[in-house]
Amino acid sequence: MIGSMTPHRPTLIADTAIALIAERGLRGLTHRAVDEEAGLPAGSTSNLARTRAALLDLALARIVERETEGSPVTAGELPDGAGARELLVQGGADLLHRALTVGRTLTLARLELALEATRRPELRTGYDRLGARFTDLATALLARCGSADPAGDARRLIRWCDGVLFNSTAGSGHDRAPTPEELRDEAARYLAALLDHG
Repeated sequence: MIGSMTPHRPTLIADTAIALIAERGLRGLTHRAVDEEAGLPAGSTSNLARTRAALLDLALARIVERETEGSPVTAGELPDGAGARELLVQGGADLLHRALTVGRTLTLARLELALEATRRPELRTGYDRLGARFTDLATALLARCGSADPAGDARRLIRWCDGVLFNSTAGSGHDRAPTPEELRDEAARYLAALLDHG
């Protein structure tokens, strides 16, 4: 059974689905497999998520929820200037390092879902909607840093983050996650290239 504590049933089902996706890929994700792995009576998962698409949506929403747990900022309490820049550098490095270490299961599952979204328009819509939260926050912070093109710079920053995550989990760097110091240095260099090019 995945996990030793018994959380609220929808949370247990979503977390179990995520673990199965990361461990077995999407082919290993079935309603029955979730029930068995979570130690639930047969039919529990299908009662909550009737279709496979609904189960994928549930897993994706839970990934975003878990990835943003304990976030130090919300859109309404963002610093300005140097504070915003430091938050982007340190906060971004911390989030990436967490995603590559203690959150590696979430990252693997999210990458699996991203690939599946290229073949399922309904999943693509949900994936993009939930991912927009990160882009919106990056846009707001970059505007407070003085970016001349906050939305464009946010897209470029997210592309860099996605590249780091892919490289360090499924790409050529999969066997060695960058250290927090390396990520902070890279984030600072990348942000400087975005903001100081003019």
